[in-house]
Order: sequence, then structure tokens, then C-alpha cells
Amino acid sequence: MAVGADRSGPTVLGPDSAGTFEGFGADVRVTLGGTAPTDPALPLPALITGLLREQAGARSASVRLLAPDTPAEESRRLGESLAAESTGLLVLADGTNCSDERSPHPPDERAGQLDEQIRTALAEVDTNRLRDLDPRLCAELGVEGRAALQVLPGVVAASGGTWRGELLYSATPHGVTYHVATWTRQP
Repeated sequence: MAVGADRSGPTVLGPDSAGTFEGFGADVRVTLGGTAPTDPALPLPALITGLLREQAGARSASVRLLAPDTPAEESRRLGESLAAESTGLLVLADGTNCSDERSPHPPDERAGQLDEQIRTALAEVDTNRLRDLDPRLCAELGVEGRAALQVLPGVVAASGGTWRGELLYSATPHGVTYHVATWTRQP
């Protein structure tokens, strides 16, 4: 199962979904597991899920898309329900898109602090920092995936136990900040 945010949400895309990265400059076709015709408007979180599904050799995947303005409490409740349904969860979200001169939007001095809040939360499994993400500030600074990030506190709360986070990547290579982390529940 994967969770992301997109203006087409809330919706669930199943294994019968397929799309292409052609709109991003590469005609790479991906599917969530079926043989459906290519949907040129398949949202980016679903495209990335399809690409990762194929690379991992998984048979199929589903993507739950939230609206970018989904309230934090609703995201948390979704996380609680997903914890009972899934053995693994892929959360697709972004950092700010206004950090430097390469960004698609004019630089904003608040971007660095917000990216640091997200980076630290992911590295330290700090669910309070994720829960405290300000929806208005995230929208202003281009963090479209805020609602997806706020699913994680619900997953952790419902699963219990001790969690370990590992930040694998955090950088702003093309004007948009990307963070990659894994969270693992400890035995």
C-alpha cells in the first residue's frame, strides 16, 4: 500500500492503474500491477509507486491519494486503519519547492526551517513534529504531501512498539527538497 497527496484525492487507485512519466520528460510506462491502458493523467505518487513496484518485483500495489488539504486528524485516523491492513507502507511526499534559485517558485527564507522539521521527524521517528506540520505554511512553501506525512503518526500509534528511523537521503537537487527515509518497527 502507498499513500500520497494529489488534487484528485481522496481516491484509491488499484492494480488496474497504469501511466507514463511522459509528462515529466521520459516516456516510461508503469503499472500498479495490471494490464490497463495508460492513463496520461495518472498522478505522480501513483507513477512513482508503479516504478518502485516494478523495481521491487512486487505483483501489485494500491495507492490511496489524499487531498492536499486533508486535515491532520483525518490523516492520522487513516494511518491507524492502514496499520491494521498493511505489512508495509510507502509514503510519498515532498519537501519545499522554494528553497533556492533553482526552485520553481521564488526562494522563501522559511523553507529551510520547514525542511529541517520534516528531515528531523523522518530521521528520528518524531511523530509530534509530523503532527505539528502547519497546513497553511506547507501549502505556501509547496509541501503538497503534508497530508501523506501526517498519516505516519497514526501508523506508529496503532502499531505500538519502538520504531527506528533511518534518513537515507535529504537534498535539494533541482530546487525541490526530497527526503528518503525508512521506519522500521523493532521487535
